[in-house]
Amino acid sequence: MRAFKSWRCLLKKRHVLFDGVICGVKMKQLPFMGIVCTVMLFIVYRTTNYQYQQTKDSGVASTSLDGLPCGIVQARSDLELKPLWSTSSSRSKDNVSSPRNLLAIPVGIKQKHNVDAIVQKFLSENFTVILFHYDGNVDGWWDLEWSNKAIHIVAENQTKWWFAKRFLHPAVVSIYDYVFLWDEDLGVENFHPGRYLKIMKSAGLEISQPALDPNSTDIHHRITIRRRTKTFHRRVYDIRGSVKCSHASEGPPCTGFVEGMAPVFSRSAWYCAWHLIQNDLVHGWGMDMKLGYCAQGDRTKKVGIIDSEYVVHQGIQTLGGLSARKASNPEDSMKRHAVDVRSEIRRQSTSELQIFKKRWEQAVEEDKDWVDPFQRNQRHKQRHSQRRHFKADIAGR
Repeated sequence: MRAFKSWRCLLKKRHVLFDGVICGVKMKQLPFMGIVCTVMLFIVYRTTNYQYQQTKDSGVASTSLDGLPCGIVQARSDLELKPLWSTSSSRSKDNVSSPRNLLAIPVGIKQKHNVDAIVQKFLSENFTVILFHYDGNVDGWWDLEWSNKAIHIVAENQTKWWFAKRFLHPAVVSIYDYVFLWDEDLGVENFHPGRYLKIMKSAGLEISQPALDPNSTDIHHRITIRRRTKTFHRRVYDIRGSVKCSHASEGPPCTGFVEGMAPVFSRSAWYCAWHLIQNDLVHGWGMDMKLGYCAQGDRTKKVGIIDSEYVVHQGIQTLGGLSARKASNPEDSMKRHAVDVRSEIRRQSTSELQIFKKRWEQAVEEDKDWVDPFQRNQRHKQRHSQRRHFKADIAGR
């Protein structure tokens, strides 16, 4: 009987605590405990909301895995080729624990010679290579010695960003320290991937690109041009043109910027960048201006251009075919280009740029908890500068 009463007494106490939400036991503790309750409820809300968003974003309900024992779940994968049967050489290769990096390139058969030169450089540094064939021609590559070591994915007339969104998921490429997502029209005579990564690591860069030779065909932003006296640089100073880049410049394309033709991402930066890629906006215009948000810190320090290992951007546009104006055969031009393909691609790209900008603005407006880290840093610097000038004025008096 006594044990039963003790149990009822304990239950009653718990009931009192629950009804008061830890706040109503003593009236004099109400203000303090009210604050504690509010904080606890806020934490529970944020945690629940985060878990919901994670489940929503993944597109797979957490209950879908309830039928499996936890230890059997393999959440990650990779792009390493596996033998159909095990040999002594394959076993010894699997035991080698060397740094792994990935080179991914969209390719067409017309750029086969140039792609071969690029891949040869990277294979010597133990890179995994994946080729995205946008022209549907895979058979034309088998005569290259390294071709059977690469991963080949075919989808006609698809862009680099379309391929990357579908085949470079962070869970698939998580074993790679760095991801090189390059175009096919880059000359690499003066580029060495091993030396490049050493510089990237020593400089603390999370996102980078090789500088462009000044003689490159296509140069869109002055920050990407090679500086002969530098190993790497993070910003450019230029008061010409519509964009004025000075010491006061805090963002792209003056600092914290790489262009889309040859970006290099750390594992963490790629995890962020993959989520930034829009599933339906295949040309990727405008995304380079936002990549700094994936720099895992201050983009003015974590994003840079490496000058000592530079490339030539040849500016060869082959996706979708030549424009009607550049077709060598007028008859072919009439047959294959009833519309100017390049003009249509550019029109689509421009339209997608506007859509991306609107989506960014809408996302910022809807996410009330998000604070732009770079605007916050800029305000901090401005306040610091104002205090410094104020102290200088006081000292001058």
